[in-house]
Amino acid sequence: MPKAVITILCVTLLALSSCANTARGFRQDSAQTGVAVDSATRKVLRAGAQ
Repeated sequence: MPKAVITILCVTLLALSSCANTARGFRQDSAQTGVAVDSATRKVLRAGAQ
């Protein structure tokens, strides 16, 4: 295989692995946001009950 093809494949794999990390981070951030909203909602409801 020519060096250019190998270089292009390596760059492509690097770019795809970066996308996977971004998607995983987005999923984790979304889950943490859901937990924070749930926690804030419970605090507001508890404050209103007092």
